[in-house]
Amino acid sequence: MKVTYSPESIGDLQRVLEFVELKNPFAARRIAIDIQEGIEKLKQFPSVGLPVINAFDPEKIRDLYISNYTARYLVENQRIHILRVWHNKENEKNS
Repeated sequence: MKVTYSPESIGDLQRVLEFVELKNPFAARRIAIDIQEGIEKLKQFPSVGLPVINAFDPEKIRDLYISNYTARYLVENQRIHILRVWHNKENEKNS
């Protein structure tokens, strides 16, 4: 399976990491690694995330919880498309 990122998810990651980096650069690096490792595991286990009940197709759109962060993704045609990423204290992002 191949992983791709939407422009929104890339912006989300940058925003989250820049916010943390201002206070603790080491924590920002750790968060980046944790999120990357979590997303990489989707290649082997694409259904590990929880279905998004209010999505148009809950079996294809899922939320992966990685520590204090959520990565929303779409599984389709041997591809995992990362839609959004946010800290769990933020409001849920639109996918």
